Amino acid sequence: MTRTLVQGGLVVTAAEETYADVLVEDGKVAALAAAGSSVARGWTADRVIDATGRYVVPGGVDAHTHFDFPFGGTSSSDTFETGTRAAAWGGTTTVVDFAVQTRGRALREGLDAWHAKAEGKCAVDYAFHMILSDVNEDTLKEMDLLVGEGLTSFKLFMAYPGVFYSDDGQILRAMQRAAGNGGLVMMHAENGIAIDVLVQQALAAGRTAPRYHGEVRRALLEAEATHRAIQLARVAGSPLYVVHVSAEEAVAELAAARDKGLPVFGETCPQYLFLSTDNLAEPGFEGAKYVCSTPLRPREHQAALWRGLRTDDLQVVSTDHCPFCFSGQKELGRGDFSKIPNGLPGVEHRMDLLHQAVVDGHITRRRWIELACAAPARMFGLAPHKGTIAPGADADLVVYDPRATQVLSATTHHMNVDYSAYEGKEITGRVETVLSRGEIVIDERRFTGRTGHGRYVPRTTCQYLA
Repeated sequence: MTRTLVQGGLVVTAAEETYADVLVEDGKVAALAAAGSSVARGWTADRVIDATGRYVVPGGVDAHTHFDFPFGGTSSSDTFETGTRAAAWGGTTTVVDFAVQTRGRALREGLDAWHAKAEGKCAVDYAFHMILSDVNEDTLKEMDLLVGEGLTSFKLFMAYPGVFYSDDGQILRAMQRAAGNGGLVMMHAENGIAIDVLVQQALAAGRTAPRYHGEVRRALLEAEATHRAIQLARVAGSPLYVVHVSAEEAVAELAAARDKGLPVFGETCPQYLFLSTDNLAEPGFEGAKYVCSTPLRPREHQAALWRGLRTDDLQVVSTDHCPFCFSGQKELGRGDFSKIPNGLPGVEHRMDLLHQAVVDGHITRRRWIELACAAPARMFGLAPHKGTIAPGADADLVVYDPRATQVLSATTHHMNVDYSAYEGKEITGRVETVLSRGEIVIDERRFTGRTGHGRYVPRTTCQYLA
């Protein structure tokens, strides 16, 4: 049994901030004691990490990643090996990725394929959601089995007709099943049928540049789908989690539902908080780097997103990390924006960008940890082992320097993608040392982890519904 002592730092959790020393034994948090107290002075350890002048925060939980994800004739450029290593560099110690059901095939077959992609390759811990592409009697029964095994969330799409799209009847049936088995339905809320009409009209009119990706995927069509998903969940008596919320009007739909006391939740992502349609409109084909769905919105939507994060109408910030290289992948859409693979890199920068939001006054330090660590852990059944620093929790710890500055760039990031969505952005705050289950995986800005350290984590059901 190894003992590690992290001493002298300001321990920040969603619940409190206190100067405390943290004792780690055998991969778990064994105890906390006030810094300099007689209890802390009596501790001995094999390793001592000096966190003086630093924060000690829980490892981040990114509940929305897509590693090695097939889309648009190609696959996302980060594998589970490269993606989880980049996550560790950014202070994220648990990711929840999406296993994909192939239309016409069993959920189990898709889940087994994703286990094969991830097993023995991850640098940090991981879990899965299940993408439901084909709702039928067999897959509805499989939902019950997967919940019993610790895969407790299922994503459906109101977008991408012919690929992942489910109609309202299929969505209702899946929600009814989730209402009975304790699962959580995650929804990509955009009116894909209407969007496809606007896409074809834009292309026919010669509007082919990346900027039109954002223009056809109207904010109102995100809001309409969000409203419809909420009403279907009410009919089914099920909870609902809306992914990658980007539009002010969609936030308003979530807020109205929550004001009624409905079990409706929402996430947003750093790209919607820090980027905008200005990026999609960058000259030439540069805007393709910023094509994702839901799309980037005009900058004026950001105020509503920040407000939603402060008022808890949005509970989680995930990345929807789904990178495609500009060269050879994003370029598939030259001359036709609808063929640009949808997705941005971000798993490495979420914790830092949210700390920048603290510096900028958008959120508090504790809210930073709530959004990035504690809330996703509770939402997806990973608490109390993940998302906090408390006796018995996994020793997923980040020593964070709140005063260090860094410039985000493709030349220095560790994601397997040839551009940065935040190229040249200077931010304050930087991950210094990272422990995953007590093992140092980043040691003063050096990667000391290993492929295969990360374990698969079965989950309980959503802990906001207990």
